[in-house]
Amino acid sequence: MTGNTKAYVEQVLELLEPVGRITSGKFFGGMSLKRESIQFAMLMDNSLFFVVDASTRDKYIEMGAECFWYNKKNGKVNVKKYHEVPGELFDEPDTLLAWAKESIATAKKLKK
Repeated sequence: MTGNTKAYVEQVLELLEPVGRITSGKFFGGMSLKRESIQFAMLMDNSLFFVVDASTRDKYIEMGAECFWYNKKNGKVNVKKYHEVPGELFDEPDTLLAWAKESIATAKKLKK
């Protein structure tokens, strides 16, 4: 893992600014993004991942987005709670914001 560049982090935070105050912190070599103290996203190696569940995951898969994964000694571990945000959404700010709001709602629902 190489981490996130400052420019990428700034771009993501600027694009997500309309959802309201977002806090960030360190998270397994990357960065967590929280809204109202609930983590809804993470940044890893200049990739944005949103929290998903069974009702939201399919649209990510349909756009070719993979879940977050990492390697362990005994193989690859898929973390299906987080899916990468398709790159084309960075050119569609309104859609990106809608997906972010959906991710926030999903994260709140999963927290209960």
